[in-house]
Amino acid sequence: MASFERVSPALKEILLKLYRAEKPVEIDHHLYEFGSVEYHVQSSAADPQNNYLSISTPLLSQGAMPSYGLSSYSTQMVKQVCSDAVEIVEPAKEGYQLTLKINFAKIPRGKDYFKVITQISSVQAVILCSQLKEMLRNVNSQDTSQGKNKPIKLVYHPREPFYVIRQPQKITAVFPLRFKEHSDVIIATAFFQELMDVGSSEKWAKAPPCTWSPIPPPELRGEPLEDLSTNGGFVSFEISSRHVEDKKLDKTVWSLLNFYAYVKKHVKVIFSFIYFH
Repeated sequence: MASFERVSPALKEILLKLYRAEKPVEIDHHLYEFGSVEYHVQSSAADPQNNYLSISTPLLSQGAMPSYGLSSYSTQMVKQVCSDAVEIVEPAKEGYQLTLKINFAKIPRGKDYFKVITQISSVQAVILCSQLKEMLRNVNSQDTSQGKNKPIKLVYHPREPFYVIRQPQKITAVFPLRFKEHSDVIIATAFFQELMDVGSSEKWAKAPPCTWSPIPPPELRGEPLEDLSTNGGFVSFEISSRHVEDKKLDKTVWSLLNFYAYVKKHVKVIFSFIYFH
């Protein structure tokens, strides 16, 4: 899978086009992206200052999040990212989790306009990251409403789910790994062994402890067989409170969401080095 991008290039291009237009533009455009993400951009020549952006994105977890719409935490994260030119429309338009009203007249005409448009184009990433942040930020919480030790299945890519398990004073993230080629399995297994060795060294003592096993960890006992059938084993990370403090929370969330992509990229690079040198 490709790395998870913070900014949607296609959405950014459309918003920049609208912002730079010399005369009002009539647009009613649906944009579809990886992971069943849909954007709906609307602009009317009769009301050029008020443009609407609606977003539909699969929830990271069906069991730990509201059945539809955004949690108050996710909504707050969106408000922090967006500028004064953006207003959250409530309720969102039918079929979408979020609708934003964008007033281009409030976006500065200087060099800062590009930064503002980029921030607006990152809103889907903000929604996705906020869902995982909400799970991780209270790592020391004793709240058992979601069931302590019960795995929560997270799905960003349909074929590559991972799990988080809340345990006393820590949260464990588990990634089942699958590869199409046997050669990839060999390379990945060596990489995971190296990852454990490096992670146990003093230099990386502050990083989340990492373990790899060819069989499912006990925490996943009882999960669907199709999710536990792998040829690359299972990589687990133990996340404690020090890994989610302040700015570390964003870094930890970003690393987890991109772990599959990082592994696939590493395997591809090593394969190319071995077979083409």
